[in-house]
Amino acid sequence: MTLDLFSSHEQEPLTVSQLTGHIKATLESSFDRVLVTGEISNFKRHTPSGHAYFSLKDEAATLSAVMWRSRVSGLFFSPQDGMQVIAKGRITVYPPRGNYQIDVTSLQPAGMGELQIAFEKLKQKLYEEGLFDEEYKKPLPQYPSKIGIVTSETGAAFRDIVTVVKRRFPAIELLLYPVRVQGSGAAEDIARAIRDLNRYGKLDVIITGRGGGSLEDLWAFNEEIVARAIFDSEIPVVSAVGHEIDYSIADMVADVRAPTPSAAAEIVVPDRREMLEIINDFAYTLNWRVFDIVHEKRETIRQLVNTYSFNRPYDLMRSFSQRVDEIDRQLKSIMAHRFAITRSRATSLHQRLEALNPENVLNRGYAIVYDGDTILPSKQETVKRGKGDIRFKDGRVGFIVRKDA
Repeated sequence: MTLDLFSSHEQEPLTVSQLTGHIKATLESSFDRVLVTGEISNFKRHTPSGHAYFSLKDEAATLSAVMWRSRVSGLFFSPQDGMQVIAKGRITVYPPRGNYQIDVTSLQPAGMGELQIAFEKLKQKLYEEGLFDEEYKKPLPQYPSKIGIVTSETGAAFRDIVTVVKRRFPAIELLLYPVRVQGSGAAEDIARAIRDLNRYGKLDVIITGRGGGSLEDLWAFNEEIVARAIFDSEIPVVSAVGHEIDYSIADMVADVRAPTPSAAAEIVVPDRREMLEIINDFAYTLNWRVFDIVHEKRETIRQLVNTYSFNRPYDLMRSFSQRVDEIDRQLKSIMAHRFAITRSRATSLHQRLEALNPENVLNRGYAIVYDGDTILPSKQETVKRGKGDIRFKDGRVGFIVRKDA
């Protein structure tokens, strides 16, 4: 039956809100569960609400779509424009605009090819930005003392790493940062863990990864947020996603790629037995090298001792020693001669002094005239003084000069 709003039996007109409400009730009750496939376009995640708004389109039509934050966080992949997806939800009407849309409850790639396309797009983007360049790869420490591990605490990856480390070098300290490695929020967990461990800083290397699984299970390690966290890490990062053939984005950005978590531990941790063997070999080689050097130097010294050049100083020393002895003898002879001459001169002077000694003069019968302690050398001086002493060899006799004498 057709409703004629302008018939003679005219009904009361509906407001826009009322009409929209009728349409909303009709549509939402008729399409409360739909499954639709299409290409994503204009994908935007609103900040700060976290809700996602996008369109699904095909060759002939476009359908607005909304996905609430709680459901977006449950995605194992990052939706991108151009990706073919299958959306599950219900048709709703947004009254303020009178638009109908699909309220998406779940979203997944339309096939494995879509994930591969997303993978290749991100790979090309990061490649062009230089995140894969070798110049940014940091070398691993040769002898790490503390290793950070970003993986699930209940997964086999962590147990495998612990087993290898205990076997190879049990003294190394392991620090586990437990994260989800698949499903909703896994990529954010992994990126946050890498950033937090860098802020902690007391690590030599970080291993991040998980055991094997499907492409969907491993997708967290193909997310851009994880790739950038690895690239920005100042601590060397080893990617250990459990797949032998294909590379993940994390593998390409990481400083070193390991095919499995066990292989990562083998790469990062030195083998204690190999180190001990190297030390023993070094000690053995050093011991024999020292022995050879000592023997070689001893032979060199022996040959040197027997050379003319080596013995020349010794011969010169003996020659100089003999010369010193000769000079000593000459010096002693000269000194003896000088002493003899000096002694002869001294004896002669002594004799002369003895001859001039007043005591000796007195012994020969002479006398000395004194006035007190003054010797009177002449008659005139004696007469002038008038008195004095005459000294003989056996004593003194006083005298007085008489004027009439």
